[in-house]
This record gives sequence, structure tokens and C-alpha cells, in this order.
Amino acid sequence: MSHITTLTAGIDTAKDKLDAAIHTTPFRLIVENRRPGWRRLATALTRAGASKVGIEATGGYERGIVAHLRASGFEVIVLQPLQVKAFARLHLRRAKNDALDAALIAACAAAVTPRDTEHDPRILPLADELTFVEQIEEDITRAKTRLEHIADTRIQRLVQADIRRLEKRRDAELRRIVQALQAHDDLAMRLQLVLSVPGIGERTALAIVLRMPEIGQISREQAAALAGLAPFDDDSGTRKGERHIAGGRGRLRRSLYLAALPAAFRWNQALISLYKRLIARGKPHRIALVACARKLIVYANAVVQRGKPWEINYASS
Repeated sequence: MSHITTLTAGIDTAKDKLDAAIHTTPFRLIVENRRPGWRRLATALTRAGASKVGIEATGGYERGIVAHLRASGFEVIVLQPLQVKAFARLHLRRAKNDALDAALIAACAAAVTPRDTEHDPRILPLADELTFVEQIEEDITRAKTRLEHIADTRIQRLVQADIRRLEKRRDAELRRIVQALQAHDDLAMRLQLVLSVPGIGERTALAIVLRMPEIGQISREQAAALAGLAPFDDDSGTRKGERHIAGGRGRLRRSLYLAALPAAFRWNQALISLYKRLIARGKPHRIALVACARKLIVYANAVVQRGKPWEINYASS
């Protein structure tokens, strides 16, 4: 009896080009990271018999080819950099160049069971709008820092006017995002559930819902890892290194970390207790806050998973 073998491709993404390889075959192709290149690559992969494609998240450069391949009927898995690095270490792969990276991504994707939750066409444009809001916030922070070093009152007024203008734009863009999200009943419910967690305000809740579409369908450990808040050991022999966080979704991690401070000092009793326990055990302030940020994403995952608003017993489950 004949059977169909599914070939898996891997794509290493850069701003200007795409390096592609197909697992267990000599296939290699480099194309430009623009629509003509996407079409050429999709055609070549189809002719080579590949139907599944793995691609590493690269801060947005992968979005065009991902959308094009999915529209062309390919099963596309977007891998987190931490997944690919862990796969490379597991298979003792140290050499690095774009062609080897594409082959590594192909091998990693071939071993991964895909999740449909990462691909929701409603979320991507809203996530892009949230990135714009975050960039506005960064501009506001820079302007406020600049203001501290300005003595001229005329220039102070100009910078203060810039800050007010940016704050007004930020607020308007946030309202637009919330209104667009609330047009979908399931996303609106997800947002309300996440908002029920004490210490998670609207700005952080939006980051969670839009930056982690898998929320509620994954384990607490997976949620922490995807947010880049899972602790990793740094031990060797008798040496016990400090545990550290790595990888994950940087913008989501920053949002959670910023929310952790007020949550651990005022809004969430479970986190207030956790922070005090960690400090009493001699943990540095930064480590305690990371632990609180990790708990916030775990709590958010729990309320969405259960479909019920926050209850204090979620903190101990």
C-alpha cells in the first residue's frame, strides 16, 4: 500500500530575504522577502512536495510570508526563538548560518505538533495597532526624560505640548483597539475575564489577549514560557547559579513586568503576599517582581481556561 509522506520546510527570515530548506532533502532556495519572492517560494515548495512550513518569529518580518503561505494552503507553524534554540541544543547543533538555520527550523517544525490558536486573522491587525500604541508610549517616555534636562522655559512648553499631544493620541488609539476587539463576542469575553484579575488593567489585558492568543488553551508552564517569564536553572556540578528568564514575547513580558509592581504593592493580595515572602527569603526586588509578573500571566490563563472571573482560590491552584 502506498502512503503520502508530508515534507516539512523551514524558513529563516531576514528583513530583505528568506532562506528556505526542506527537511531530509537537499532543497535550498533564497528569495527576496517581498510578494514576488513569496510567490516564487510558494510555487517551489509546492513542486517539491512540502505542505508544512516552520518559520521562526522575527519581530514581524515573517508576517508577510506567513500570511501568503497560509492563503496558499500551507500548514504554517510560527516557532518561538526559544523553541528553535532548545531544539538545536538537544541535537548538538552549534554551526550557524542562514542556510543551516533554515534546515534547523525545518527539522524543528517537523517534530512539532502545530496549534491553530496562534493564527487568528482578527488579532494580528489589532496587535499591530497595539505595537503602535507602545511606540507612542516610548516616545512619551523619551520626551519626559528630555524635559528633565531642559532649562529654557520656551522649549519646556514645546516639549510639554508634544507630551500632551502624544498622550491624547495614545488614549484615542487604545479606545479604537478596545472597540474593535469588543465587536467580537469571544474576544470581548476573553478581555473581561483577564480584566477580572486584580492588578491587570485595560492596557495589560489588551497585551495579554492580543500578544497571547493561546491564552486559556495552554498550561500554566507554557503560558509563562511564551511570555518569557519561565525560570531557567543555571547549575553546573556543585555550582548553583541564579535562575533566569529568557526568550518569549518581549513586548508582552514588558507589559506584565510593568503591571507587576503596582499589583504586588497594592492591587492583588495574593501577589502582595508572594512579594513579601520572596523578599523575606532574601530574594532581590527584581527577582520578586519577575515572579509576580509570572503569576499574573498564570492567573490570566486560569480565568480564561475556566471561563469564570477571578477568585482568590485561583492563586493557590
